[in-house]
Amino acid sequence: MIKACIIGATGYAGAELVRILSLHPETEITAITSQSYAGQPFWEVYPHLYKYIDLTCEEMDLSKLIAGADVIFMALPHGHAMPVAKEALSYNKKIIDLGADFRIDDSQVYEEWYKVKHTAVELLPEAVYGLPEINREKIKQARVLANPGCYPTSVVLGLAPLLDRGLIEADSIIIDSKSGVSGAGRGVSLNTHYSEVNENIKAYNVGVHRHTPEIEQELSKISGQKITISFTPHLTPMIRGILSTIYGKLKPGAAEFDLRQLYREFYKNEPFIRVLPEGMLPKTKAVTGSNHCDISIVKDDRTGRVVVLSAIDNLIKGAAGQAVQNMNLMYNLHETTGLEFPGIYP
Repeated sequence: MIKACIIGATGYAGAELVRILSLHPETEITAITSQSYAGQPFWEVYPHLYKYIDLTCEEMDLSKLIAGADVIFMALPHGHAMPVAKEALSYNKKIIDLGADFRIDDSQVYEEWYKVKHTAVELLPEAVYGLPEINREKIKQARVLANPGCYPTSVVLGLAPLLDRGLIEADSIIIDSKSGVSGAGRGVSLNTHYSEVNENIKAYNVGVHRHTPEIEQELSKISGQKITISFTPHLTPMIRGILSTIYGKLKPGAAEFDLRQLYREFYKNEPFIRVLPEGMLPKTKAVTGSNHCDISIVKDDRTGRVVVLSAIDNLIKGAAGQAVQNMNLMYNLHETTGLEFPGIYP
């Protein structure tokens, strides 16, 4: 059995991680930590897990937590995973960071966008970006796993086949993404107050969202050239889900390709990618509660553009489910282990 410790377990992503791992046939949760709920049984914080998890939330006793685990999941605000990672690696343990601290290759870019000093720069060269559909073989060898952000997951999976084949203009990509409020976390905020969110939809962080450099970095790696995007996220009056609508200008001759077949071929062996049939478009309700990413692609012959739509559950494929998928690969398990469930509907 893989012994797993979850640091920061009472945020929404951490709670989903506890839920998934509590049912995982090859994993034992050894400890869960929470700054806000130390001393409380986890099921008191999240009653839906009563009788599924009997652990009590602990304060951070790092050496004790690390000693009792094989893999350390960190679901912490940016800046807080670095000291934990260095300590865990000194014990030769594996780490999976659900935050942003190891996603950006360049520490200066990280510091510019996140306004936090990077104190584990020496670990960045070995950090593996944990998007299994793109980096599967590297993930299998990883000690430091950077779990992707939710928006980047939906965008990179949506664009990878086109960029891999060089079918769209690199400077033409526009991304319009819409997210449920759980993406903002469990902390109390006026922006996610019911009266502010209900019957409302709004853009935020236009052109300056912190996931922008992560998206550009990964798209540039796939395409082999520098990609600069226009990215606008929106907050919608729903709890879970991300729908990304992505626009790009097709290169001359690209219109002759059967783009849907290109996507089917690119993702033919991917258990969690569903390329939808013609006439069927992704919707967040269809992936809620699952580790799937639904993708559809539409050629707009009139404008010469392509429109890619992708949908994920931001807390599962966009966070906890993908983290478990990565753990499975790191420990030579079938990557679908503990994740073979459809979404919930309605």
